Amino acid sequence: MNLQSEIDYFSELPTLDQARLIAVFLHELTAEARGTYGAGNDQVHDGARLRFVNEIVCRLARFLEQLLADDTSRPANDVVMRMLLAARQDKAAERLVMTAYRRAIHGFDRYDTTMTIDN
Repeated sequence: MNLQSEIDYFSELPTLDQARLIAVFLHELTAEARGTYGAGNDQVHDGARLRFVNEIVCRLARFLEQLLADDTSRPANDVVMRMLLAARQDKAAERLVMTAYRRAIHGFDRYDTTMTIDN
């Protein structure tokens, strides 16, 4: 995956599509994180990865809110995409993010266009 092409792709999307892609990614990332814990409250198998996902979800949820509010103080697109897609020392965390991102991009591509209807 070419990081700069992913940054360019994201940056060229209209705001609504950027928000939609982030939302799809958040869904896929939390689905990936299910592998870090079991059915019971005390069955966390991989606390480090679970915390890692929680931190990313927290940051992206705030970015999503700023994006939709057109908050000019939000992080730049390239900063957000680098936070997500840059290589990591923790290869398990990197795989978790990359798997979620690939699924998000494939799910996102299934939509032809974003359409809003004003009544």
